[in-house]
Amino acid sequence: MRPVSHQVLGDLFVVIWSDGHESYYPLEQLRRACPCAGCSGEPDLFGRMAYGPKANYRPESFQLRGVDSIGNYAIQPNWMDGHTYGLWTFDRLRAACPCEECSAG
Repeated sequence: MRPVSHQVLGDLFVVIWSDGHESYYPLEQLRRACPCAGCSGEPDLFGRMAYGPKANYRPESFQLRGVDSIGNYAIQPNWMDGHTYGLWTFDRLRAACPCEECSAG
């Protein structure tokens, strides 16, 4: 499963998938769920989760400057506040689809 196109539409990030499914992600929800180690944490040597500083969100934190493709497996949102670290694998992004059909599955 891979995105065939994506665009920002108002406050939504819209992805059209190779199976024809359309996902509409609220930008704020996507940013708050950023999978980077600073936002979501990472395990230390002892398996404890370590987190970066608590995010200080501003209005531009929820606006996209652009989205980069990373190989054949992920996208990387570039947020207007300079945050560019989170890689959304296609599997993770599809699993986060908020539509009723995907949420039920």
